[in-house]
Amino acid sequence: MGNARTLVLGATGRIGGLLRREQGAGPPMRWQTRSAPPAPGWVRADPLDAASVARAAEGCGTILCLAGVTPARAARGGDLGANAALALAAGHAAAAVGARVLLVSSASVYGNRSGLLDEATPLAPVSPYGIAKQAMEARARNIAAVRGVALCSLRIGNVAGADATLGGWQPGFALDRFPNGCTPRRSYIGPVTLARVLRALSGAQNLPAVLNIAAPGSVEMGALLDQAGLGWQPRPAPQDAIARVELATARLARLVDLPPAAGQAATLVAEWQGGAP
Repeated sequence: MGNARTLVLGATGRIGGLLRREQGAGPPMRWQTRSAPPAPGWVRADPLDAASVARAAEGCGTILCLAGVTPARAARGGDLGANAALALAAGHAAAAVGARVLLVSSASVYGNRSGLLDEATPLAPVSPYGIAKQAMEARARNIAAVRGVALCSLRIGNVAGADATLGGWQPGFALDRFPNGCTPRRSYIGPVTLARVLRALSGAQNLPAVLNIAAPGSVEMGALLDQAGLGWQPRPAPQDAIARVELATARLARLVDLPPAAGQAATLVAEWQGGAP
């Protein structure tokens, strides 16, 4: 890459907001918005229009595509198919300006698999969101090959506070509990750590085609709620309940320094509640 600057598509979204607040190491960022730029460093562009994105990306070596339709937005009428269209626009724009693409995807592309999932695990999404993200990755991979664009798809695990446990908690919340007394274990990443990882990857060289994005290890959902002081009720886990789903992070660890504490309940809850521990 001849230029270290990164264009961030979807800068006004949830992850974009985290990234703007995180002033850690990484390349200078240019923030995309659909409306009038609110301040220096912002640029107006339609993320679905490749020509518009290319103009915004002039002088940038990386396009970080955070823009996308989430399950919550889809529930309000959003089109999950737009995720693939956004990736295609980013790919065409990157080819026009000689940039690479970092494409935010989701661990939901793995489906309901248990155990340790690495980047070579066959994809088997079951949710509409996971299916849409798999289609997005495939379309992006095809256009990157045709146009000669370097592409890295970032499969992000549960983000503390944007998940169904901490983020979805309400009085009377129930969790599966297995015969050994444990609640489901999942891979997580805190919002502050996620922002730091994205900044670091924006400046990293020679990225692989796919990266799992999570803190090391896994954490019990019950431990997260206990740490946050949120009450919950145990319920017997059904036979098809999955006790552990963990994203392999060895590939990520070679690129970004992630301390073991990043995946512990205390760190995750502290980041969710407003800052690094």
